[in-house]
Amino acid sequence: MSAQTLTDTVVADLVADATAAPSMHNAQPWLFRYTRGDRTLALRADFERAMPAADPTTRALHVGCGAALLNLRVSAAHHGLAAATTLLPAPSDPAFLAAVRLDAGPDAPRDRADEALRALHPAIADRHTSRYPFDEQPIPDEVRARLVSAARTEGADLAFLVPPHLETVLDLIRDAEGYDRGDPAREAEQEHWTRYTKTDAPVDGIPDYAFGPRDASERATNRDFTGTGAPAGRARVLFERRPQLALLSTADDRPADWLRAGQALERVLLTATLDSVSTSFATQPVEWPDLRWVLRDPVHGTGNPQMIIRMGYGPTGPRTPRRRLDRVLTIEP
Repeated sequence: MSAQTLTDTVVADLVADATAAPSMHNAQPWLFRYTRGDRTLALRADFERAMPAADPTTRALHVGCGAALLNLRVSAAHHGLAAATTLLPAPSDPAFLAAVRLDAGPDAPRDRADEALRALHPAIADRHTSRYPFDEQPIPDEVRARLVSAARTEGADLAFLVPPHLETVLDLIRDAEGYDRGDPAREAEQEHWTRYTKTDAPVDGIPDYAFGPRDASERATNRDFTGTGAPAGRARVLFERRPQLALLSTADDRPADWLRAGQALERVLLTATLDSVSTSFATQPVEWPDLRWVLRDPVHGTGNPQMIIRMGYGPTGPRTPRRRLDRVLTIEP
C-alpha cells in the first residue's frame, strides 16, 4: 500500500474494525478524529457514555477504548500500514487517549510485530461475547500459553484460576452480582444500557437476544442484564460445573495501564477466537473496590485486577449492534 492509497475509505475501514471491540455494557465510549495532513488518528474518550455508578474512575471506559485501539492497530497492519501509537499524548486533555500516526509505502517501519497483528485480523469480525453455557472440555495447555503470551505482549499478565482461588473468585462474582442488585443507581445504569428489540432499534447497549439464558445454579458467572425484573419464561439452564476463568492484571493502576489492559484484553480475545475458544466476561467484582483487591491470588498475586475472562468451547454468541461511523469518526484536512 502506498501513501496515496491512505484514503478516507481506508480510514473508515480502520475505525469500523476498531469499533468492533467490546466495552462495558456495549456503551462504545470512543470517538475518532483523523487529520489528513499528518495522517494521524486520535482516539478520544466519549465521557457522555461513562457510567458514574459502576465505573466512577472511568477505569472500565479506558479498558474498552484500549480494546478498540488494539483493533485499530490490527486493522492498520492488515492494510499494510505502520501504526506509531502514543498513549495519553496530552496530559492536560484527559479525553485524548491515544494518537496513532499511520505510515505507508516501502519505507514505513515494520517488523515481525506487525505480522503478528496482521494474523489476528480475521478474528475481529468473528469475536463475539458468548453468555451461553460452555462444555467441560479443558482448554489445552498450548492454547493457554498462547493466550498468556498475548497478554504479556501488551504489558499485562493473564493467569488461569485454579482451586481454591477459583472457588473464591466464583463466590466474589456471585456476591458482586448481589451487590449490584441492591444498588439502585447501578441497577438503573444497567437498565439504561439494556435494549429490548421489540421496542428498540439498538445501535449500542446489550440487546435482549444477547442476554443468554440464566444459570440454573445461580452462580452468576455472567452478568444478568435482566436485573431484578427478569421476564417470565426466560430459559434456565446449567452452565459448566467448573468455569475456566482467567484474571487479567497490570503492574500499576493508572489510565495508561487501563489502556494497556484493554489492548491486552482484546489481543487475548482475538487469539482465543482464532483458537475456536469462546469468551465472555465476569467483571462484577472488579467494579467493587472492596472486592477487587480480594481477586488477587493470595499466594502469587501482586498486580491490579482489570478483567475476569470466562473461556471455553461452546456457542460463539451473537453480533451486537454498533454505532454508525459518522457518529464516531470525524475527518479533518
